[in-house]
Amino acid sequence: MDINRERTLLLVDDEENIIRSLRRLFRREGYRILTANSGKEGLQVLEQESVGVIVSDQRMPEMTGSEFLHQVTKLYPDTVRLILSGYTDLESVTDSINRGAIYKFLTKPWEDDLLCQNVREAFRIFELNEENLRLTEALKVANQELEQRVEKKTRELQFNVQALKISQDILEELPMTVLGVSEGLIIVANQCARELFSESPLLMGMPLDEVCPEEVVNVYEKAVSDGELALSDFSFKGNLVRCQCQRNTSDGPHEGFILTMRQVNI
Repeated sequence: MDINRERTLLLVDDEENIIRSLRRLFRREGYRILTANSGKEGLQVLEQESVGVIVSDQRMPEMTGSEFLHQVTKLYPDTVRLILSGYTDLESVTDSINRGAIYKFLTKPWEDDLLCQNVREAFRIFELNEENLRLTEALKVANQELEQRVEKKTRELQFNVQALKISQDILEELPMTVLGVSEGLIIVANQCARELFSESPLLMGMPLDEVCPEEVVNVYEKAVSDGELALSDFSFKGNLVRCQCQRNTSDGPHEGFILTMRQVNI
């Protein structure tokens, strides 16, 4: 809340001497003071100026203070409205209070300290309401931004899931053996790999050296130690195969190596 911003007070009274007295009183409070001599003039001022608190006389020609403030309530509901009157028109005042048109009814002659205290409190209420509106709007904007981010992340997740599914399908259909290895354990094996090592208990999480021949393990260990692509050709099950292994550089939950085997045509 900006406690240093200017507070604007509108004084409405058909007696000029009352306006002068109130202006002198509230000038000490540091307010920006606007004045009007009737409800009609008060509405004209409000069309041009942003006002926080209104102090209005009750008995005025053409339009009473209650009637004036009822219109203000509809047009400028954020203002805090007080009636200052030398007459106690109980029915109209009660009606104004019940309909939310006025915050306080104060009588003339007034006590300076009490009147200033009530106006200060009225400004605090006005500023708290403004701050609540600002925070509500900020929360609304934040929620909208959050919803947009969640929607974007959801779309990205759906896209990634679909891309992963396609990648898995492609991996399964590749005409070569593909193994994903992390810390010596098999974490991915495509269909060719499962078929090639069918006589071994090839399961996710199995150590590579318990499933694959020594030549394959040697290629993997060389890639790990050198940190670069390692490859070797050797005979396996009556065929010449080429085995190569390199670090997995794609984003994913595992850091490891991709090991492939394919038959070499002589």
